[in-house]
Amino acid sequence: MANHSNYRAIPRVRLLWMFERMTLIREFEETLRQLVSRGVPTGPVHYYVGQEAVAVGVCAALDTSDWIASTHRGHGHAIAKGAEVRRMMAELFGKSTGTNRGKGGSMHITDTSIGMLGVNPVVGMGVTHAIGAALSAKVRGSEQVAAAFFGDGASSQGAIHEAMNLAAIWCLPVVFVCENNGYADATPVEYAVSAKNIADRAAAYNMPGTIVDGQDATAVYLEAKAAVDRARTGQGPSLIECKTYRYYGHHQSDDPLRYRTAEEEAGAKAHDCIRCFREQAVAEHIFRAEELDEIERLCHQQVDEAVNFATGSPVPEPSELYTEVYVTEPILD
Repeated sequence: MANHSNYRAIPRVRLLWMFERMTLIREFEETLRQLVSRGVPTGPVHYYVGQEAVAVGVCAALDTSDWIASTHRGHGHAIAKGAEVRRMMAELFGKSTGTNRGKGGSMHITDTSIGMLGVNPVVGMGVTHAIGAALSAKVRGSEQVAAAFFGDGASSQGAIHEAMNLAAIWCLPVVFVCENNGYADATPVEYAVSAKNIADRAAAYNMPGTIVDGQDATAVYLEAKAAVDRARTGQGPSLIECKTYRYYGHHQSDDPLRYRTAEEEAGAKAHDCIRCFREQAVAEHIFRAEELDEIERLCHQQVDEAVNFATGSPVPEPSELYTEVYVTEPILD
C-alpha cells in the first residue's frame, strides 16, 4: 500500500490527473491485447500493463515543454506525456491518421508538440535522444528538462553509460529513469547486472542515484519532482531506479512466462499500482469512489472511441512511401 503521507504532499488536482492517466494507459493496453488476440494487424507490440505508475509519476513532474525519450515498451510513456490515444490507436492500425501517418507502428510513436521524442525500438537508444534535447536546452538557456526511460536490460548498454557520463560532465538537465521490471525479455536482472541495484551505478558518474517503489505513483512523482527541480536549476542529472513489474510477456507473441513463478506474479499483482492508488486515495478521503468510477468510465469510452476512429480511418496513399524521408524522389533501378 502506498505511503499515506505522500497523498497529503501532492495537490489534489495532480492526484486526479495521475489516476486518470494510469487508468487510461491500462484501458488502452488491455483493449489492445483483445484486438491483437482477435487478429487485428498491429505489428510488434510490447504491453506496459503493470508499470503505469512509473510513466505517470515521472510525467506528472514534467512541464508540457519538457521532453521524454522512450523505449520499445513505450505506449504508457506516450499517454502519460499527453499523446492522443485515438492517433496512437490509428498508428497501430497502420492508418494515415496515426501519429506517424501509419508508417511507424507501435515502436515509433512520436509527438514532438508535447515533448514526446519517440518510442524507440533500439534498446537504450532513446536515452541518447534525451541527451541531445538536454544539451539544446542548456545551449539555448531554457529551463527545459529531459527524462530518459530505459529498462534493466538496457542498463548495461554502452550508450547508456556514455550518456550518463556526458550528462554528468556537461551538467545537463536530464533525469535517467530505469524501469526495472525484473527481466530483460526472459533474463532475470540478478543474472545480468553485477550491481545489487542499478541506481548504485550513479555514483560512478557523480550523480544522485535513488531507488523507488515503481508500483507507487505518488512515490515516483515525489522522487521525480526532486530530480526535475534539481535539473531545472542547473544542478545536473539524476538516476532513479523504479522497481516495477510487467504483467504480461515480453511482447504480443506467445510467451509462456516459464521464467517466472505463479507466486511471484501473484505477489506483484497484489501490489497493483492503480488499485492501491485508488484504495489509498479513497481511504484518505481525498476522492470519493464515485469520482474515480466516473474517470474509469470515461477512460473506457475514450479508448472505445479511439478504436472506432482507427477502424474508420483510411490507409495511407501509396505516394506516402516517398514523403517525410531523406530521399525526396523515387530511386528506381
